[in-house]
Amino acid sequence: MVTAADPGETRTSVWLAARPAAPARRRSEAPSGLDRERITAATVRLLDADGLARFSMRRLAAGLGVTAMSLYWYVDTKQDLLELALDRALGELDLPPETAESAVASTAASAAESAAASAVESGEPGWPGRLRALARGYRRVLADHPWVAPLTAAFPNIGPHARAFDAALQRLLDATGLVDAARTGAHLAVSQFLHGCGGTVRRAPEGDFCLALDILIAGIEAKAPAGRARQDPEDSP
Repeated sequence: MVTAADPGETRTSVWLAARPAAPARRRSEAPSGLDRERITAATVRLLDADGLARFSMRRLAAGLGVTAMSLYWYVDTKQDLLELALDRALGELDLPPETAESAVASTAASAAESAAASAVESGEPGWPGRLRALARGYRRVLADHPWVAPLTAAFPNIGPHARAFDAALQRLLDATGLVDAARTGAHLAVSQFLHGCGGTVRRAPEGDFCLALDILIAGIEAKAPAGRARQDPEDSP
């Protein structure tokens, strides 16, 4: 895949590439105190502080107090590390409880609790309320991490948190009762809306975003079968 992060270079996703185990005689040579999780967390912090354009393996290594070559014990390329950071940021999304169970174990419980709290705050039943909560959460992630939007467009987004988000969206659209072309159209509309707001998230006021979201949901409700606009099977006794 050719990405915006590495123009002209064909590569595969870090989530598809198998990493061979290091020979036993070399494992002891690996830098102490480092692991992929720590490196990924430091990458997110550096991207938040300096932005995507200034990110480099050398700057990351300096912040961790190691040499740049030490990082390559854990990732093959800078692009692999950016993919890992992207999925880690998407892990901050509050997913509906049923989907949080299939997300990464360490974040499942907190995601479920946050989603439940969002539903209570919105006071809106059924899939429209959950879709609003999911969309607003996605906007918050983009606002907190401005580098997420360009990386989302550049990479295939098949990490565990990205797949959990997509599963959450699919469940919500299933709850609308839409089928065939209407179901496909609703998925495309929501996906384009969420990804498209990435470029304007820091410019468009929250009120404008919510108004656009209301209009989008109203359009889906107008296409939904009678009785499904405000209630779905999960809300039934």
